[in-house]
Amino acid sequence: MSELKQLETFVAVVGLGSLSAAARQLGVVPAMVGRRLDALEERLGVRLLARTTRSVAPTQEGEAFYEDCQRILADLTEAEAAAASGSGRARGHLRLSAPAGFGRRHVAPHVAAFQRLHPEVKVTLDLSDRLVDLQRDRVDCAIRISDLSDSGLVAIRLAENRRVVVASPAYLAARGAPRALEDLQHHQCLSLGESQSRGWSFVVDGKPVNLKVSGALECNDGAVLHDWALQGLGLAWRSLWEVKDDVSAGRLLTVLDDCASPDYPVYAVVPQRRLLPARVRLFIEHLRAAYAAPGYWD
Repeated sequence: MSELKQLETFVAVVGLGSLSAAARQLGVVPAMVGRRLDALEERLGVRLLARTTRSVAPTQEGEAFYEDCQRILADLTEAEAAAASGSGRARGHLRLSAPAGFGRRHVAPHVAAFQRLHPEVKVTLDLSDRLVDLQRDRVDCAIRISDLSDSGLVAIRLAENRRVVVASPAYLAARGAPRALEDLQHHQCLSLGESQSRGWSFVVDGKPVNLKVSGALECNDGAVLHDWALQGLGLAWRSLWEVKDDVSAGRLLTVLDDCASPDYPVYAVVPQRRLLPARVRLFIEHLRAAYAAPGYWD
């Protein structure tokens, strides 16, 4: 209990910028606030606040610790409210990350719908094709499209997904269609920035094959690769959800279908499975229900 009071006191002092203001909010004398802060810094072995007679401000370590404490106290408040009411009501700040293209089309609309259902939740959605570190970036849940079987991450499967190699009819008319994986070395392959070193994945005779590809163009935004493929600038390895409309319309053609890539499902990735805050658990359930709706991916 004393350790919790130390955290509450630290958050109050940083948030209000004053020991006396924090003391008034907490209903204690300023001397008690000072003793709690001293005890907290001594227990952690780090200076969290730069204090003078006129001002108080967090150190660099204190700023990082302050954000963690805010999150811990908010989660505790939510857990207590859920336990007391038995309703599992969602509240607090939900921080999400998703790939840019997929996030715009298949996460952002559901975020808005979820927030309308749970008005006590504030949502921050970061759309980026970079691989976020959930702990370092303080992300509650990341949506990823990948093979996570060996990643060690806590991943909850949301939907199936398949990747295909596509190109425009104009590109294939000019360069010919690859008939085997070895033919890719003679083609312009449009790669997703940092993933180029990992290559493209296929299945041959029931076994996974990872093939490094090369080309004159690469970008860390999948939507740009899609556009380049439509312009006839090369082959692209894209998720079927992204290109299926263009394939159906004949603007893009699939190649190497006999070497279909292994399954790349859509996952929700969380730091831990146990004791998920209600806002995270309910959002994951919301997404899974949306993706499972009949005809959603058609």
